[in-house]
Amino acid sequence: MTASELTSTGQQQDARRALFLGKARLVTGALSVGLFLASWEMAVWSGAIDPMFVSSPSRIAAVGLTAIDDRDFWRDVSVSTQEFLYGYVTAILVGIPLGLLVGWSRRLHFLLGPIIDMMNAVPRVTFLPILVLWFGIGIWSKFAVVFLGAVVPILISTYSGVRTNEARFLKVARSFSASRLKLFTSIILPGTVPFIFTGLKYASGRALLGVVVGELYAATAGIGHMIADAGNTFQTDTVFFGVFLFTFTGVVITTVLDRLERHFERWRAPVRRDS
Repeated sequence: MTASELTSTGQQQDARRALFLGKARLVTGALSVGLFLASWEMAVWSGAIDPMFVSSPSRIAAVGLTAIDDRDFWRDVSVSTQEFLYGYVTAILVGIPLGLLVGWSRRLHFLLGPIIDMMNAVPRVTFLPILVLWFGIGIWSKFAVVFLGAVVPILISTYSGVRTNEARFLKVARSFSASRLKLFTSIILPGTVPFIFTGLKYASGRALLGVVVGELYAATAGIGHMIADAGNTFQTDTVFFGVFLFTFTGVVITTVLDRLERHFERWRAPVRRDS
């Protein structure tokens, strides 16, 4: 068997192994979630848990079916979606380029590094009162807190990825008189991709937190506002339905980012496996 045939056979085996592991993970995850929901439903049905305080999967699903025909619910969804997308996308557009620049330039790192670390140490939601004072209780105060919550993780992950690129690769590239642009596009950027996606995943959670806290604190619409109103009137089913919406959104975003990360891994050189 030739070397090319061996390589092709190895790639096919790796693909089959990855497919099997993916299906096993999906089935195992579905079974664990199903078991958890069934146990939760049985605990409420048997009276071991008071639905006034914890609700149940069936009651939450009933609230969701009712909400489909409610215009106020879709208005809340629209408001929360806008707040999240505006803040998160702006954080990506600012955080990734600035993180690459800070990691690439030593002077910028010395100049902006302490400020970024300081912002990371301060809970961004503590800025919410002053943001409400500046922008009011409309969408823009929530946009600001979502942006501040998301941009810092993206910045830190991106510039950390740039600064952790292996020096030996850079040394070899420089020995062949590679330009700064070539170094950046062929070594720095591909090596930073996993760090960027790690920051994006973490930032999505911070962004959703910003939406929730902002709407709980000062808002007239949004899923967080719906949760706050339901909690004040002891509508536990609606509260859990709102929590489920945020949880589902976070899972979907993470799944999409995982797939995008696997797509961009093609930039990176394949890892050699010694037999």
